[in-house]
Amino acid sequence: MSTAVPDWNAPWRRAGDLPAEVTGFVGRAEQLASLQQLLGDSRMVTLTGPGGVGKTRIALRALPELRTRYPDGIFLVELSALKDPELLARTVCAVLNLPEQPDRASLDLLTEHLAGRRALLVLDTCEHLVDACAMLASLLLRDCAPLSVLATSRQPLDVPGEHILPVPPLPVVPEGIDGTGAVALFAQRAIAVMPTFALTEANLPQVLALCRRLDGIPLAIELATVRLRALALGELADRLEDRFRLLTGGRRTAVPRHQTLRTTIGWSHELCTPAQRLLWARLSVFAGTFDLAAAEQVCAGGELAMDDVVEQLIALVDKSVVLRLDEGTGARYRLLDSIREYGAEWLAQTGEKEQVQDRHCAWFGARFEELEQAFPTSRQLPVFRALRRDHDNLRAALEFALSRPVGERRALSLAVSSWPYWMAAGLLGEGAVWLDRALARVPEPVLERGWGLARHGYLGVFHGSSARELPYLAEAREIGERLGEDRLTAHAVMFQGLALGFLGDVEQAQARCEDARARLSALGDDFTLTVLDTQVAFICAMSGQAAEAIALCTRGLRAMQSEPQERWVTGYLRVLRALARWVEGDVIGAEADGRAALACAWSLEDSIGAAYCLDLLAWTSSVRGRHRRAALLLGAVARLWEPTGTTLGGVVSLQQEHRRVEQEVHGALGPDLYARRVDTGARTRIADIVRMVEQDAETAQPPGAAVPPGGAAEGAGGDGAVAGAGAAAGPGAKALTPREREVAALVSAGLSNRQIAEKLVISKRTADAHVEHILAKLGAASRIEVNSLLGTPRRG
Repeated sequence: MSTAVPDWNAPWRRAGDLPAEVTGFVGRAEQLASLQQLLGDSRMVTLTGPGGVGKTRIALRALPELRTRYPDGIFLVELSALKDPELLARTVCAVLNLPEQPDRASLDLLTEHLAGRRALLVLDTCEHLVDACAMLASLLLRDCAPLSVLATSRQPLDVPGEHILPVPPLPVVPEGIDGTGAVALFAQRAIAVMPTFALTEANLPQVLALCRRLDGIPLAIELATVRLRALALGELADRLEDRFRLLTGGRRTAVPRHQTLRTTIGWSHELCTPAQRLLWARLSVFAGTFDLAAAEQVCAGGELAMDDVVEQLIALVDKSVVLRLDEGTGARYRLLDSIREYGAEWLAQTGEKEQVQDRHCAWFGARFEELEQAFPTSRQLPVFRALRRDHDNLRAALEFALSRPVGERRALSLAVSSWPYWMAAGLLGEGAVWLDRALARVPEPVLERGWGLARHGYLGVFHGSSARELPYLAEAREIGERLGEDRLTAHAVMFQGLALGFLGDVEQAQARCEDARARLSALGDDFTLTVLDTQVAFICAMSGQAAEAIALCTRGLRAMQSEPQERWVTGYLRVLRALARWVEGDVIGAEADGRAALACAWSLEDSIGAAYCLDLLAWTSSVRGRHRRAALLLGAVARLWEPTGTTLGGVVSLQQEHRRVEQEVHGALGPDLYARRVDTGARTRIADIVRMVEQDAETAQPPGAAVPPGGAAEGAGGDGAVAGAGAAAGPGAKALTPREREVAALVSAGLSNRQIAEKLVISKRTADAHVEHILAKLGAASRIEVNSLLGTPRRG
C-alpha cells in the first residue's frame, strides 16, 4: 500500500484545492465577466499582466462560479515554487492524484485520464516555465476535449486557440470605500492596518495622487498602506513621490508598470532594518511555504543570530513582505513571487547564496533522515505528514544538491535518505528520477552508490518495474559484498526476492528471501525482518499457501505491537492477512483485517491500499448477503482503480475473484438496482465510504449524519448487530458482532482467553480467534486498550 490515488473528491487531497480568500476582494467585475464569457467561447484562456496586478486573485475569484460548468472538477496547479520544467507533468499528475505507472510518461497518464472529462485545469504563474506550460497545454487541449485550461502568466503562452485576457491595474478615480478601484482598495487595506483611518473629502486628493503614482497596481498599493503604521498619509505620499523622483531623475515621466512595482518593493526594502533585509534575502531560498523552525535553521548565521530570527520574521510579516498562513497545524510563511525574486537578487549580491542553499539542503536532508529513522516507529505518521507540507522545499533541496559541481556523494546520500518519503507519498517514479540523477554523478562502486541502487530497486519494484530493477539490485549486492557491507548486501538480496516474487518466479524468490532472512538475523535487524515477512507472505498468498501467509503476517503484527501507531508495514501485514484469510474461507477474519488495513491506508493518504481493502470488503459483504453494500463498495473502488490502468496490482487470481463477486452481486440485485448502487458508490466521496465501513453501515452518509447500524443489512447473512446485545455497549462496540461484544466484555473484565472459553463453553482456539478479531476490528494493539475503545468500565 504505497501509491496515493484518491478519487477526485477525496478529502485528503491537498494539492489543487482552491484556497480561501484571506483579504477582501475589490472590483474587477468587468474582468470576471469577460473571463466567464471567454471560457464559454474558448477552451484556452490566459490572464496576462505585470507582476502584482492581480491575475491569480481574479482567477481564484472566478472559479467557484464555474463549478457547475465543469462537473468533472476544477484543479489548481500552483507553479511558482516549481523550477524544473521536466517536473511539470508530474506536478499536474500529483494535483490530479494520478499514480505514477512504470514505463509510462506522466504526460501520457494525463492525456489518458483527462480525455473526455469536462474539467478545468488552472496553471497559475507560468511565466518562468512558459515553454513547458505551452507544450503541456497544447497537447492536453488537442487530445483531451472537452478539457479547458486557464493560465495566469506575465506573457501569453502562444498556444493555438489561446484567448488572451489582459488584466489592467485598478482604475484610479474618486470613489468611496465601497468603490471598485484603487482608492477603495487603499482605503480597505489602510483600515486593516490603522483602524482609525477614514477616507474623507479632505484626504481623498492625497489618496488619489498616491494610487496614481502606484499605477493602480494592487500589490504596490498593499505594500504602501503598511507604511501607515509609521507615517501619516501626507508623509507617505511625499516619501513615495521622492522615491519615484530619484528613479526618473526628477522628470515626471511615466514609469513602466513593472518598474513601479519594483520601486515600491525597493522602498519597502529600504525601510527595513539591516537584519530584516538580510532575513528577507535568505528567505528567498525557500520554495513554497516554510515554518519558523526551518527559517531559524536556514537563515540564522553571522550578523543574524538564531534568537533574532523570529523577531525579524514577525517584523517582515507586519510589513507585508512575508505572508503568514494558518493551516491548522501551526503557522507557515511564504513570500510572494515578486518579493522572493527581489530577495534572491539581494542574496546573490551578498555572496551568501551557496552558503544559505547549503544550510537549506542540510535542514531538509535532516528532515529526510528523521523520517527514515521514524519509519519503523509510532512516529512515522506525524513525521511524514509534517514532511508532506514541505514537498516543494524537499524538491528544492535535492535540486540545490544536484546542481553543485562538487559534493556528488553527499547529493547521492541526500537522495538515498529520501526513499521513505517517496514510498509513503506514493511518488515512486519521482523518487527514482532523483536517484537516477544522483547515481549518474557517482559511477564508482562506493557505499553511497550501493544504497542508491538498492533503494532505486525497491521503489521500482513497488512501481511495477521488477524486471528493469534486477540489474540495479545485482550491482547493489556486488558493491555490498565487495565492501564487506553486510547490511547493504542483505537488503539487496531481500529486494531481489521481492522483484522475483512480483515476476512470478516463486522458487527463486523464496530462496532469495531465505538468504536475506539469514543475513538480517545475523545483523539483528528486527524491523527489516518484519518487512521481509510481508514479502514472503505476499509470495505465499499468491501461490496458494494461505496458512503460511497468515502465520507470517500474524508474526509480523506481533512484532509491530511495540510500535502501535506505525501504519505502513502494519497496513501491509493486515491486507495480506485479509487476502489469505479470504482464500482460506475465513470471511469474518478477512473482514476484520480488511477494516483494520483500511484504517492504516486512510491515515497515510494511501488510496491504492484503500482500494485493496475496499475491494476485499465488497467481497465479504457479498458473501454475507449484504449485496446493496457490496455494490456501493464496488462502485467506489472502481473509481479508485480507474487512474491506475489496472486493478488489484494486475494479479490475475484476485481480478478473477473480483469479477466473480461482481456477477454475484449483479445477480442478487438485478441489473437496475445494481447499476444504481454502483453509480452511487462511484460518485460518493471516499471519506464517506470509509466512514460507512468504520460504522458498519449500508449507505454512506456525509459527516454528522446519523448512520444506521449494520443490523439494517437486507437479507440473510447480515451482521444483525444490535446495540445492547452484550455488556460492551460503547461506541466501539458497533464494529462487533453480538458474540464478539460478549467476548469483549469478558476481556474488559480481565478474563484470560482460557477463562473466556470456559465461561462461554467454547474451545480456547475459538476464544483466541474471537479476541484476535476484536483487537483487529477495534484497531487495538493489546487487550488493555479494549476497555477504553469500548467506553465501558472495567470490572474485576
